[in-house]
Amino acid sequence: MAGGRLWSSQGTSDLGRARSIWSVLHLDPVLLGLLLLLISGGLFVLFSGADRNIDVVKAQGVRLGVGFIVMFVFAQLDPAVFRRWAPWLYALGLVGLVAVLLVGVGAKGAQRWLALPGLPRFQPSEFMKLVVPMMAAWYLSRYYLPPSFGRVMAGLVIVLLPMFLIIQQPDLGTSLLVGMAGIFVVFFAGISWKLITAFLAMVSVSAPLMWFFVMREYQKQRVLTLLDPQSDPLGAGWNIIQSKTAIGSGGMDGKGWLQGTQSHLEFLPESHTDFIVAVLAEEFGFIGMVLLLAVYFLIILRCLYIAVTAQDSFCRLVAGALTMTFFIYVFVNIGMVSGLLPVVGVPLPLISYGGTSSVTLMAAFGVLMSIHTHRRMITA
Repeated sequence: MAGGRLWSSQGTSDLGRARSIWSVLHLDPVLLGLLLLLISGGLFVLFSGADRNIDVVKAQGVRLGVGFIVMFVFAQLDPAVFRRWAPWLYALGLVGLVAVLLVGVGAKGAQRWLALPGLPRFQPSEFMKLVVPMMAAWYLSRYYLPPSFGRVMAGLVIVLLPMFLIIQQPDLGTSLLVGMAGIFVVFFAGISWKLITAFLAMVSVSAPLMWFFVMREYQKQRVLTLLDPQSDPLGAGWNIIQSKTAIGSGGMDGKGWLQGTQSHLEFLPESHTDFIVAVLAEEFGFIGMVLLLAVYFLIILRCLYIAVTAQDSFCRLVAGALTMTFFIYVFVNIGMVSGLLPVVGVPLPLISYGGTSSVTLMAAFGVLMSIHTHRRMITA
């Protein structure tokens, strides 16, 4: 009995010590472990998707390392800091978006980057994925919830202004992600179903106008290709046809690592960026896809738990919006690669090769950890 009590006391002490370490570091061990699992598996797949180019993997590893540093720094900050700085960061982001249109660096027909002296090239639009939900949450949480009609409209203006600037670059995929991040805040604030119905009706009515007056020719072509990829199998339909072929050829357990023919024989374009999930499906099959989705599901579930247990309205709105934005990332990428959605250039989060998007995502997880670990005990 004495030995049992001693073991129990030591076990409780060790558990408390472990919890105190994570509390001091302001990190959530569950979320951190899931992110490490996803990223390590992603680098494994990236090596194959990049045709065994170890330099690509090393470069991605460096970027993810920077992302982890950013995540750690953001996790140390009290959520009150994000609330206080949200308007200033939003204004800075708008200035960056305007600067992109005026003096931005172009590539592949788009002007999306800024190259400032002494700094690496970066996309201000990626910065807005984090700032827009913070700004919308800052505004709406200052008043009683659910918000009035006027405040909902003001919240939508906060969201639509950066969306409009990003569309001009043009970057439809990022503009949609930024817009969804902000709209989720408005939705979680508790708007009525009447307003939701009116908003959906407005979107439905404006869709034809967007087709004729807003969407560019290449964007229209993506929609037409989604409906009938075989209409131009050697042109606009090539990407999605080869992607679906790679996914289907993987079968139940795949062809094996480094054995995918579609990517290694260069049939599959962008195999290490937007279409990397097709590489995974071809080489690891249905089982590999289920495991990938399971890890994503657990990450989203943990983030939703953080959102639900957040201490105030600002934190709940920001955490909920960032979580659902991550879900949209996953949903849109897998949907477009499998032919269910138009190709809009959204990478697979933390697996596709890319710098700014990976750092932004890790910063968002840092904000979530900050919200979770800075909760204060409320006593009567």
